[in-house]
Amino acid sequence: MVERQTVQIAGRKLKVSNLDKVLYPVVGFTKGQVIDYYVRVAPVMLPHVAGRAMTLRRWPNGVSETSFFEKRSPSHRPEWVDTIEGPGDKGKGIQYTAISELATFAWTANQAALELHAPMSLGADIETPTMVVFDLDPGAPATITECCQVALAIREVLEMLELEAFPKTSGSKGMQLYLPLNSPHTQSHSSSFAHAIAQLLEKQMPKQVVSAMTKSVRKGKVFIDWSQNSRHKTTIAPYSMRAMDRPTVSTPLTWDEVASGADGEPLVFETADVLDRIEEHGDLFEPTLTLVQQLPSPK
Repeated sequence: MVERQTVQIAGRKLKVSNLDKVLYPVVGFTKGQVIDYYVRVAPVMLPHVAGRAMTLRRWPNGVSETSFFEKRSPSHRPEWVDTIEGPGDKGKGIQYTAISELATFAWTANQAALELHAPMSLGADIETPTMVVFDLDPGAPATITECCQVALAIREVLEMLELEAFPKTSGSKGMQLYLPLNSPHTQSHSSSFAHAIAQLLEKQMPKQVVSAMTKSVRKGKVFIDWSQNSRHKTTIAPYSMRAMDRPTVSTPLTWDEVASGADGEPLVFETADVLDRIEEHGDLFEPTLTLVQQLPSPK
């Protein structure tokens, strides 16, 4: 029997269901706790997803069962949930869910959308990325330790170009660096720049880094996935939960933490940890919203 109730969240009426349903069975973390986390993190997370065509990844029966990606915003959404046109799969635009207010986080969480994935561009101009992302994916037995080592090397290269990037964990096994642009750039420019940096690091650190898409060459190395800058790709959003055994979160880091991670310090943060970190540090990713930078001109 589905247990439904209507709640008031930030001035919106929302029907929620099965709040006691366990979505993370290893630790007994419930749907109600997922909703609670997203409502509490929403004021900090909202600026990082607002205006973007969001892809939801849903686990209706919890993380031990199957999931699905939901690009097209469902027709059963509340009338106050906004949509934004995005690229779709086959060149035709579709309406994605837009997270434009606190209550929408509660609605997506009630859909068991544990993961929220965002593109690099705003929906108002999907051809103009607001940032470049370097997605660092370790091939076993490499771990986030090796990702941190590569992240520090990328940072050195970017600093020589007078560019600043901001690190976060993926909440899974890897991490990302976001290089804010907030100035006119094309998708091809940002993607080619990320590819060039990946190739440079591969030459500098051939035993640790790979830039090729071929999965068979990634064992024991860190794949710098530059392709995440394509117009149709999305990356796990800052502060999004992940569908691991425990309720981990894609968590912004300080560079001191990355250095510690490179020395083997664990960098795994769960929902409660992240809320505590926000209390202590504020939003470490806030500069990505306003910092204006210019990539070198493509050759």
